[in-house]
Amino acid sequence: MDSLKQIGSMINKEQLRWQVTALCTPERERFDRKLWEVLKRASDVLGAVFGLVILSPILLICALAVTVNSKGPVIYSQMRTGLEGKPFRMYKFRSMVEGAESSSPMWCEGPKDPRITSVGAFLRKTHLDELPQLFNVLRGDMSFVGPRPERPEFVTKFTFGISDYKMRHAIRPGITGLAQVNYRYDTSEKDVRRKLKYDLLYLKRSSFLVDLMILWNTLGALTTKQGW
Repeated sequence: MDSLKQIGSMINKEQLRWQVTALCTPERERFDRKLWEVLKRASDVLGAVFGLVILSPILLICALAVTVNSKGPVIYSQMRTGLEGKPFRMYKFRSMVEGAESSSPMWCEGPKDPRITSVGAFLRKTHLDELPQLFNVLRGDMSFVGPRPERPEFVTKFTFGISDYKMRHAIRPGITGLAQVNYRYDTSEKDVRRKLKYDLLYLKRSSFLVDLMILWNTLGALTTKQGW
């Protein structure tokens, strides 16, 4: 955790205004970056297959619990913005009542949001509602580690209102990320701005070792109120 805190502390020390093209120069850096992308994708596929097999009993139990607890589909899909700004459907176990966002997209108000079901509250607290995103990783929509994907409606707003926000789409979004293990759920634009600094720092310093540290510390963050 100390290593990630050191990375996070750089946010206040480094200038984060940079261009994605800077990651691809000179020639050696371009080659290293391409190799890293290939290895990252290969590890994502292997990890997703392994996870789906090992966690299949838990997936089944979660699906049954959602079905028994409230009316509506077991899996909830939502449009998100991914790599290079391309939209995709992200999957979760449904944790809210059916039609919770039928009028317009809105942030969750936290654990006390009245739209959250009793089973949904448990799934959110343990983050088990995120498990169906293993299918997104397998499909290539997402990675295990990267900036969390946001809804297109909010992306449009933040792109015009927050400098460098679109840089988040330079790589695949992730199930977890540097921002998630260092900060809480988004409940305001202020939170988005804070998390963006972590996302941009990850883009600049992503590596196999950094990904391993983030995954390891995600396990720790699951048991605390801070972060992912």
